[in-house]
Amino acid sequence: MTSKILIVDDDPSIRRLLAMTLAFAGFMAESASTAKEGLKKGSNEYFDLILLDLGLPDMSGIKFLERYRENDQTPVIVVSAIHDETDKIAALNAGADDYVTKPFNTDELIARIKANLRRVPPTQERSPILSVGEMRMDVAGRIVTIADELIKLTPKEFKLLRVFMENEGKALTHSWLLKSIWGVGYQHETHYLRVFINQLRQKIEIDSARPKWIITEAGIGYRFVG
Repeated sequence: MTSKILIVDDDPSIRRLLAMTLAFAGFMAESASTAKEGLKKGSNEYFDLILLDLGLPDMSGIKFLERYRENDQTPVIVVSAIHDETDKIAALNAGADDYVTKPFNTDELIARIKANLRRVPPTQERSPILSVGEMRMDVAGRIVTIADELIKLTPKEFKLLRVFMENEGKALTHSWLLKSIWGVGYQHETHYLRVFINQLRQKIEIDSARPKWIITEAGIGYRFVG
């Protein structure tokens, strides 16, 4: 199925070139001209990959990466005219998955995109429907319902709930959940997990203080039950 890519670049000519290049290669594309717009789109919509310019008008690309990586592990390829090796290293350390220098060869860019997408299957190719008790998740449509009532979730909450539903009844450790949702290097950031578990409980539980879906396993982690 078609992968969806977000272009974050302040140059309209580059945005048009990238959009045409992606369309020709069979991808869907949306764009943002500022870091703020890119962060907003990235948090409200699902993308399989992001193409990011480092020289944005309202925020550096490095800062964008740092803020984006707080909540999402979508692959990010930096596409920038900045040639300084220290900037490339800083971008990679901040969470970029790859770096392509402008002016870029379109064939090389598409090859890099495909290589990164192979590491994370496109969202449309994942299990289409998950059901646990009265809860139903349409993975491709990004829809969650409980007894036919729509539950609105952020991208990170959706990802966390999906992991729970796919592992119904299993005791999942803090470190395993953190690695699954945030990636390698986050296994000890338990405060991230507590915040999102609380947010998710507020949305899916009748009484978040006495949850019936997400059960705390003291000293271990959590268990999702239907």
